[in-house]
Amino acid sequence: MSLPHAILTALLEKPSSGLELTRRFDKSIGYFWSATHQQIYRELGRLEEAGLIRALPSEAPVRGQKKEYEVLPDGSAELARWVGESQDPKPMRDPLLLRIRAAGVVGPQGLGAELRRHLELHRGQLAEYEAIEAKDFPPQRDAVEDRLRRLVLHGGIALESFWLTWLEEALTELEDMAARDGGSAV
Repeated sequence: MSLPHAILTALLEKPSSGLELTRRFDKSIGYFWSATHQQIYRELGRLEEAGLIRALPSEAPVRGQKKEYEVLPDGSAELARWVGESQDPKPMRDPLLLRIRAAGVVGPQGLGAELRRHLELHRGQLAEYEAIEAKDFPPQRDAVEDRLRRLVLHGGIALESFWLTWLEEALTELEDMAARDGGSAV
């Protein structure tokens, strides 16, 4: 149920077309809630049908012109209701963790390369988040909305830092197993 709320959030920040929303998802919201172009357009239709958003009137309707959407008062009320709602954490489902568990049964062949690949991916993501923080959140940006956005970004930075620490531990563990086994674990 979070995609409609992600779209309402993005539209309250700035009325946008479906294409603009897709681009904004790729650059910000998509770091923690992804959606395809088709999913966004489908959800825009549902939100409009539910009376939570509306297409802004265009000055001169032109065939193929992008519709720009804005949030209606009922949409703002729904988003505010959702923000205050209780929700339990979702269980983690990560294929890499399952692979490591499976390696306990069939052996860790090739696992080291995959762990190193993930380590590099998480290093890259952490660097991207840190660059966003340096560019978009200078210390003097202290408005409530900036502080809350920075808090979300810090969550992403903390998660990437966790993965780096954990992957380094996993690689050390794998190397230790390989040393005991004569090299077959890495």
